[in-house]
Amino acid sequence: MKTKYIFALIMMTFLSGISQAQLTVHKMVHVGYVYQNQSFAELGGRLLFLNNDDVIYRLGVAGMMGNANGKFAVMPKVQGDILLNFQRNVDLYHSFYFLAGAEATTKYIAPKAGVTLFGLLDLTGGYAFPIDNEGINGKKLKGLNINFTLNLPIVLIHDLLN
Repeated sequence: MKTKYIFALIMMTFLSGISQAQLTVHKMVHVGYVYQNQSFAELGGRLLFLNNDDVIYRLGVAGMMGNANGKFAVMPKVQGDILLNFQRNVDLYHSFYFLAGAEATTKYIAPKAGVTLFGLLDLTGGYAFPIDNEGINGKKLKGLNINFTLNLPIVLIHDLLN
């Protein structure tokens, strides 16, 4: 119960920083792989908020699907990220960003850090802390958390299909 309040406080702090500036919002679809003491495929959507290209905020929701203890399992996930790159007046350096964030499911909360290439390809790692004792299909989800994600802007998909 305490972790839910901490997560809500973190998200409110994160969103209050976003509301202070005039931001551009971009919609994205993402697919990826998540290792959380078990392998999962991930499919979801994200909103990307930016005022300039030095600091970018992302919020997303996803569904994680995988095989846990011989049974198919699906888990919802919410996530928030901050992408940072403070190199000035050099476009080539803005090809990568440092990423810090957190993700939460019904079974665990995981802070994470990593890098993203053009904001399209993410590689992150972190540590998951279990919320409940049951886990998923009897498999407790805690420990090392690795994510590999491909982000596809909806504008790009629309332009490719037309």
